[in-house]
Amino acid sequence: MRTLIEGKDRGRKISMEENKQASIRINQNNLYREEIFSDLMVGAIHQMTPVKPNAELDKQRKVMFIGNTQLITQQGPLPVRFPIEAKNLQQAIDKFPESLDAFIKKMVEEAKELQRKEESRIIMPGSPSVGNLKLP
Repeated sequence: MRTLIEGKDRGRKISMEENKQASIRINQNNLYREEIFSDLMVGAIHQMTPVKPNAELDKQRKVMFIGNTQLITQQGPLPVRFPIEAKNLQQAIDKFPESLDAFIKKMVEEAKELQRKEESRIIMPGSPSVGNLKLP
């Protein structure tokens, strides 16, 4: 069994036979041309330019910029992709450091909140605990 990703049946399990009939489709109304600009040292900026199915520019949607870099941790490199609010490549380059910092702060806050929720959980006998182990 596999889980459908899109559509009205989102999350529904499908059988192997249904899987043969089902197809994964590209959303033609959400196409982007991706260009990557890198300094080959610190990171890269992905420029996502909206296009129509015939590859013409879609001027109804705005260009998006996505930063990409790695953080060095005790467990090894951690890839990080983050949005950059910019109108052009130069602005994206200028905003790369502050966008990365804001994304990391948000990521750390979310991790702390998850940890706080996990630590404040009351574990009752018979209920799932960390790792879905059951207490007697």
